[in-house]
Amino acid sequence: MPLVTPNLLKIALAATLCIGSGGAVQAQNAAPQVQKVTAATPAPKLLVVIAVDQLSADLYAEYRSRFGGGLARLGSGVVFPSGYQAHGATETCPGHSTILTGGHPSRTGIVANNYFNLDAPRDDKRVYCAEDETVPGTSSRSGQYAPSVAKLLVPTLGDLMKARDPRAQVVSVAGKDRSAIMMAGHKADEVMWLAPGGLATYRGTALSPVAQQASTAIAGAIATARGPLTLPAECERQDIAVALDGGKGNVGTGRMARDAGDFRRFLASPEADGAVLATAAALRQARKMGEGDATDLLIVGLAATDYVGHGTGTEGSEMCLQMAGLDREVGDFLARLDATGIDYAVVLTADHGGHDLPERNRQNAWPDAQRVDRALDPEALGKAVAEKLGLPQPLMLGEGGDYYLSKSLTAAQRKAALAELLPRLRAHPQVEGVVTKEELAAHPVSKRPADVWTLMDKLRASFHPERSGDFIIALKPRVTPIAEPGVGYVATHGSVWDYDRRVPILFWRKGMTGFEQPNAVMTVDIMPTLASLIGLPVDTATIDGRCLDLIPGPETSCR
Repeated sequence: MPLVTPNLLKIALAATLCIGSGGAVQAQNAAPQVQKVTAATPAPKLLVVIAVDQLSADLYAEYRSRFGGGLARLGSGVVFPSGYQAHGATETCPGHSTILTGGHPSRTGIVANNYFNLDAPRDDKRVYCAEDETVPGTSSRSGQYAPSVAKLLVPTLGDLMKARDPRAQVVSVAGKDRSAIMMAGHKADEVMWLAPGGLATYRGTALSPVAQQASTAIAGAIATARGPLTLPAECERQDIAVALDGGKGNVGTGRMARDAGDFRRFLASPEADGAVLATAAALRQARKMGEGDATDLLIVGLAATDYVGHGTGTEGSEMCLQMAGLDREVGDFLARLDATGIDYAVVLTADHGGHDLPERNRQNAWPDAQRVDRALDPEALGKAVAEKLGLPQPLMLGEGGDYYLSKSLTAAQRKAALAELLPRLRAHPQVEGVVTKEELAAHPVSKRPADVWTLMDKLRASFHPERSGDFIIALKPRVTPIAEPGVGYVATHGSVWDYDRRVPILFWRKGMTGFEQPNAVMTVDIMPTLASLIGLPVDTATIDGRCLDLIPGPETSCR
C-alpha cells in the first residue's frame, strides 16, 4: 500500500529527540550480527508489547497479504492467527487486563468497561474500569473521573519484573487511558495516554520532560486541520456509501479529513497511532530502555483501529486507510528500535475483535443483521416490570450484558422481579441466553481450549462475584448492541461470538525462526510466555494462561 497519511511518527520524533544523548545512534549501539534464537540465547534486553484495539483475527486475515511494513515483519515471526480473548465481555478494559496479567477478567476483576457498584459513595453508581470512584467530586462520565489502576486486582508482568529487579523500567503509552493503565499495572515508571491537549497521565502526576515535549508536538498536530486523504487503488472497491438506519446519514466514503482541533477525528486515524508510537520511541531513548543490566518493558496501546471501527465499521474505505497507516507506523517504530542495536522482542495482539455495522452486513450476505431492540434496555425493561408488579423504581441498572437489581428490594420482591424478568428475557428473539450470578458462581472457569467453550464458559471467565451483575444476558450473533447509530458510533463489539473473541497474537525477535500455529491459544498466555523468555518465574496457580513455546522443534523457550 502507498503512504496515505502524514508520517506523524517522524514529525513528533523530530520534536522530541533533542534530549540527553541526542538523536544520533551511538557507536556502541551498532547492530550486532544476527544469530539464530535458541533455547540458550540470553534474554532480550527490551520487551515491547503492542496492543491494537479492535484488531480482530478476521481483520488481520483480510489485510495480511497487503501488509509490507511493520505488520508484515511481525507476521514473519511466530504467528498465532486465531488467538482468543476467551471471555464473553469482549470490551477494551477487560481485554487489556488479560494481556500482561495472564488472568481472565474473572481473576483481574475487570469485568467490563463500566459496571455498577450500588454501594459507591456517590449518586452515580456507575463505575469506570480505570477510575477511583472514592475521589470526591468525581463521576464515571468521560473527563470527570479520576484515572486509577485500583480496580486491577492482580499484578502485571511489569509489576513482577520490578519486584524481581527494581532497576527494570516499565513505560506505558496508549491512545486510551484504560489501555495504558491495565497493561502498565501498579508500579510502572510512566503511564500516559492521548488527550485533547496532547498527552495526559494520572491526576497529581506531571508528565516527564520528554513526554511533555511529545505532548506539545501532538497538541500541535491536533490543532492543525487535515484535508481528505488519497484513497489507494486497493481501497477503492470499499468506497461505497452505506445508509444508516433511521436516516442518520451515510458511512463508507470518508477520507479522514478533519477540522482543526477535532480530537475525535484525530483519534480515528493513523495519526493517533503514530503519535503514541513516536512518544514510546522518544521515551525509550530518553530513559535508555534496553541499554541497562535489567530487561525493560515498553508497552504501546494503539486505539485508532477501534475508533475507526466504531465510527464507520470494519469493512469500509476508512478501515482500509487505517490498516495501511497502522502497518507503516509500526514499521517506522520498529526501524527506530533496529537502529539502536538493542536486542528486543515484540508481541502484538488485540484487546478484542469487532464486527461491521448491520446496515453493511445486510448488503453483504447477512440479511438478518439487526440493531438491538430498545425493549432490552435495562432502564426501560426495569420500568415495565416494576409497574407491572408494583415494585419500587428504579428497579435495576445495567450496561452491556450486566443487569443489577436495586438493593432496596426485599428478598420477596427480588424473587418476584427475577421470576418476571428472566422468562421475559429468555423469550426475546434477540437473546441467546440469560444466566444468573448464582449459576455463574457455581460454574468453574474452563481449562479447555477457548474455541470449544460453551456460553457458560465464556460468561464465567468474565464473571466476578463482587462486580458482575445479578444476571447477565448474551445477545444472538450479529445483533449489534447499539439501538440507534450516531456520529462516531455505528458499530461495536462486546459479544460472546468469535468475531469479537478471536485476535491475532504475533511474536517477533531478530534471529527467531518463524512458524505459524492456528490452534486456539489465548491472550492470557502472553504474560507467562514473555516471563519465560526473560527467565522470570511465575506462580502458575495465580494465572490462567500457559507459556507458549516460540522455538520450533524439540527445543523450547518455556524455561
